[in-house]
Amino acid sequence: MESHQLKPIYEAIGQGDMRRGQTECDKLLRKHSTHQGALALKAYVLAKLGNAEEATTLGQQVLHTPGALKSSHVLQGLWLTFRVLRLPELEIAVYNTALVHTPNSEQLYCKIFMAAARSKLYKDQHAAAVALNKLFKQDKYLWWVVTSLLMQAKSAQDSSVRQLQLTLAERMAEKALSEGRLTNTEELRIYLEVLELQDNHAAMIAALSTSGPLAEKIANDPDLITQWIGLLIKTGDCKQACTVAVAALEARDNWADYKLYVEATVAQASEGEGPVQAACANFDKWAAQRGRERGAKLAGVELTIRLHDACYAKPVDEGADAVGERIWSYVDQFMTKAICYSDVMQHFVTHVKSATASGQTSGAIDFHAKQLEQRLHNARAAATATKCSEDAAQSWVSLERIRYLIQALSDDADPQRWVADIGAMLSFGLDSDEAEQKLAACSDMTLIACQRLILAAFLAYPEPEQRGLLFASLFKVVCVLEAGIKMNDDRFLLKLYAIRLYLHLSCYDRARALYDTLNIKNIQFDTLGYLINGHGMSLGCFSTDLELCYDGVSFYDRSDARIPQELESAYGNGTYSNITDFTTFWDNLTHSVQRECTHRCALRGEAFDHGTSKDILEQWKEADAVSIEHTDETIAALHDNRDIGVMGLQTPVDMAKWNLEIMTRQIPLPGSAWIKIFSMVPQIMHYIVCSEIELLEAKIGDLLVVIEEAGQSVSSHDLLLARGVHQVATLYLRAQSGDEGFDSELSALTEMIIGALPPDMSASNSLDLCDVALSTIRTASVATELFTLALSVKHALSAQRSPSANAVTLGLSQIRKTALKLVGGLRTWTEKPARESIDALWVNAEDPLLASATAFLLSRRKSAVTLATKGCVGSWLKSVNNMAAHWKKCT
Repeated sequence: MESHQLKPIYEAIGQGDMRRGQTECDKLLRKHSTHQGALALKAYVLAKLGNAEEATTLGQQVLHTPGALKSSHVLQGLWLTFRVLRLPELEIAVYNTALVHTPNSEQLYCKIFMAAARSKLYKDQHAAAVALNKLFKQDKYLWWVVTSLLMQAKSAQDSSVRQLQLTLAERMAEKALSEGRLTNTEELRIYLEVLELQDNHAAMIAALSTSGPLAEKIANDPDLITQWIGLLIKTGDCKQACTVAVAALEARDNWADYKLYVEATVAQASEGEGPVQAACANFDKWAAQRGRERGAKLAGVELTIRLHDACYAKPVDEGADAVGERIWSYVDQFMTKAICYSDVMQHFVTHVKSATASGQTSGAIDFHAKQLEQRLHNARAAATATKCSEDAAQSWVSLERIRYLIQALSDDADPQRWVADIGAMLSFGLDSDEAEQKLAACSDMTLIACQRLILAAFLAYPEPEQRGLLFASLFKVVCVLEAGIKMNDDRFLLKLYAIRLYLHLSCYDRARALYDTLNIKNIQFDTLGYLINGHGMSLGCFSTDLELCYDGVSFYDRSDARIPQELESAYGNGTYSNITDFTTFWDNLTHSVQRECTHRCALRGEAFDHGTSKDILEQWKEADAVSIEHTDETIAALHDNRDIGVMGLQTPVDMAKWNLEIMTRQIPLPGSAWIKIFSMVPQIMHYIVCSEIELLEAKIGDLLVVIEEAGQSVSSHDLLLARGVHQVATLYLRAQSGDEGFDSELSALTEMIIGALPPDMSASNSLDLCDVALSTIRTASVATELFTLALSVKHALSAQRSPSANAVTLGLSQIRKTALKLVGGLRTWTEKPARESIDALWVNAEDPLLASATAFLLSRRKSAVTLATKGCVGSWLKSVNNMAAHWKKCT
């Protein structure tokens, strides 16, 4: 009977038509006003329609109705309702209430366990696991108990509570091991993590050394073997660590095991030459086996360096240059492989730093430079021969990368030496038969050439007054990058550098177009979103940047929904090692720096949504001023997942002086001060619209403190905007209080906004190209954003019937009139004179530093120059047109 009555509702829900579902619920309730199944399903429909408050109230009403949960329809409707509403405590309450009617239900206890696990309610999770283990005596429920104790311990703030949970988990797991109920490596990993959190390394080793069927599974799990070797080293049993490592490496190559084998060998070097000679013999033996040369040879290099640093060089090699010779021996054998440079980069760095520590830096650098010279000459000759093999091309690329690193390690600040041989590199990378065949080495050579050109430009033109020369040089690098992208459109790194340099020249539209071709998705929104997010807001492209921000916000929302499901699957499938991984990953995403930046950029962009004054005020009223609040503590808890090493650097990330990712930032990477500022802006606007004076006064005081403390961690344009917001809020306070300082505040705000607009070009049609690339568009964007916020304040004053509203309206009208004229003048310049300026000042101007690159571009790749010019002019025009359109709409 009940199923028949509810059938129309289920059909509507099944078709995704929630409106019809609500209608069907109401139709049934008109006949049977207390029909609990209909009420429960109506609560679910309301939740899906976004009516959270009514859905919660109705759901709780049904939940507390005696006997309602005897019905499976009510049970299903309520747990679905509270899950949609993300109210896990109420979802668990539904299951617990249902247990009154069906005690000892395995299904209900499992649902409680999973609901608690998804929501990190570890106490409820543990209680459900204990009940399941007690009632049903299944091994998986035992491990659910152990895992829930582990998760409780990891989240506990009190150390005594933490230790109690770990002790209980250890006893249960130890008993399971002794009773044969620990049967696979996933269960073992949970036991090991419990022990590791207590630093019980001896018990961990004992568990990994177990015999029987589990031992075979451990032997076939490389990660557990690596963990075992590491534990043996940590406990000082390096001889046994070597034994386990050798056994593992006899079976398979694993670089982590090689490194640990080397570490254990070096630790025994003081006891005699035997362990070292045995390791060398093993490396030689494995290197002789087909397919194993690279790992074994690289381990030999690692061993030599570690022994040298520990002052035990003789057992392996004689002579002062033994370490360097080992490195070069490896390079000789593997420089035809693309991976060669990443294999040896850190070894070159370690060798030079070691020499520096002993006062022999120049000796190590000179040695490597001498070793490189003839090899590089031979490789270049082979690669530029009539017919070049892939091996020859890759060898040249590998050696060019090493040359780059050696120059950086020698602290070579001469720009001319950094651009030496650029002509040959560009010819090979862009104008050779191999380049036409899209050989990977050619794109790599083009990238190295661009990295050298960028570095040389920043070394040659470090002073503010040299910005014009710097921008001219960077524009030519953009031309080279465009040529490389045109030659091989799938080269990720060429596009990354082009994006970075276009943004450096204030060219958002072309940078965004290139970014869109990267097919950024999923976790890359968090790791790579910083490359483009927020730049549109700073360059007048508010709506396009907002679209990208929404893509990022959607990713975070999807992750919040997906990861709990992954956790549930991990428990159900017994893949317990994934639980802590998923939980850590989820925590990192939940408290991600980039997530906060993306959200704040989205809030900025939404301020530009046009509508009636009523719509604008309603938007600010509904703004959540609580959840976006940040303190020093919440900022410190954020996790920075941004991948600043993605730029294909030829030097280690920590060599900051030579880090091109840092060097090519036009504005600082958003950090704590930026997040605080752009959390305060919507809060301030909310307080203004809601006329919450005390909260507003406190917040603008906080904003002023952050501005004063920000220093260079926030760009000058963002600081200008922050000061403008402070000015807007102060104007509002003066208007509301009738303070005689109102007129001066309005004048100050007017002066600030007009001062940020482009210069008046009515008397002259010229504009400094360097200023456009550096600040003209950025400051105009600040003026546009400030005016938009000031307009919201005007609407608020009018709605609150402030006597000062008319004065603000007149002031803003004057600003708008001036802005339309000045922005229009900038648009006129951008449409034609801009291109002429680029040709005169960036393309054809004499530039001794990049003479060879300029000659190559103008003679062989003129089309790339044209494309880059269009990219700059088109981007500036798009930014200016967006701002002009916005000023017109702001009436």
